[in-house]
Amino acid sequence: MDKLKEIAFVFLKLGLIAFGGPAAHIAMFEDEVVTRRKWMSQQHFLDLVGATNLIPGPNSTEMAIHCGYHRAGIAGLFVAGLCFMLPALLITGALAGVYVRYGDLPEVAPFLYGIKPAVIIIIINAVYRLGRKAVHGWRLFLIGFFIAVINLSGFNEIFSILAGGLFGALFLYLSGRKNMLHSMHPVALISLLALPGIANTIGKSQVSLGKLFLTFLKIGTVWFGGGYILVAYFNGELVEGLNWLTRKELLDAIAVGQFTPGPFLSSATFIGYQIAGISGAVLATLGITIPSFIFVLLVNPLIPRIRQSDFFAKFLDAVNVSALAVMLVVALRLGAQVLIDWRAIVIAALSILALLSVKKINPAYLVAGGVVLGYILLLF
Repeated sequence: MDKLKEIAFVFLKLGLIAFGGPAAHIAMFEDEVVTRRKWMSQQHFLDLVGATNLIPGPNSTEMAIHCGYHRAGIAGLFVAGLCFMLPALLITGALAGVYVRYGDLPEVAPFLYGIKPAVIIIIINAVYRLGRKAVHGWRLFLIGFFIAVINLSGFNEIFSILAGGLFGALFLYLSGRKNMLHSMHPVALISLLALPGIANTIGKSQVSLGKLFLTFLKIGTVWFGGGYILVAYFNGELVEGLNWLTRKELLDAIAVGQFTPGPFLSSATFIGYQIAGISGAVLATLGITIPSFIFVLLVNPLIPRIRQSDFFAKFLDAVNVSALAVMLVVALRLGAQVLIDWRAIVIAALSILALLSVKKINPAYLVAGGVVLGYILLLF
């Protein structure tokens, strides 16, 4: 019981102060569980970080779950994950209630206006920053390019990313074999990369709580690519697929996820509330988080073997570039809707200037700056 209390204290504290995205969160975890409390060696911590990149779900939340599992078994797994997420979920749920009640009123709209261009710049910056690490070599660039083209043609984001991972891994494997790439006919090579576009799963539906839960469960089950890729998943499933949200509402939800502490997945709570009130918030949260607990429980004992798998390494590389390609397409689509007047363009330009001027600036500051600028500029 003492271990569970310690886990609860540590991860509640981290859930309240963890701003800045998964990389910042994981750095805080390392300081707490390795440097300060000596729960595990640094090498094992690095092994866990590697494992979170090989399974679907939010990296920082899964790292919290891994640490709790290592410290106190299955009970620690649930305590760590729930305590890390709880502050963000409660704050986001409260903000969702305020948004649904007041978000469209004139006195609140000026504060929300400046958020959208700032969020678009944050997403594009994340694509650039992550792309420098993920796109190493022309093969990965080619995979990303084809996935972007496929997604631009209207195919579902989740399907595009998963198929990009599978067919991209096959392409990387074949092209890595001696003389294999040169022996492939160019049409066959292009067809292999274009296979992710053979199906389209987009459709429209009426809102139901069961379908809402299953939609978020599906997203949680196939979510590769870090927190920002949720923008693409939500856009594909909820805006274009089911028509449950507008892009404006999606951007507002993403903005809330930016300036609240804890995991970015709290945006799902906000969206669930937008769609179906408190019941929708609870079901969306459960749907998107349940897979993470299951994956960690299954994968944790297999970490040493997973890290050595050549196929999983190639699959992860292909998924990452596919996810970045889809993120870029979504950001461009959102930008085409938002950056249509001089005020939004000014806010976007100043957000870029802030990113260039301040190293490792917290995205929450950009969102807050967008709120202030939006209010001021609308006075003119």
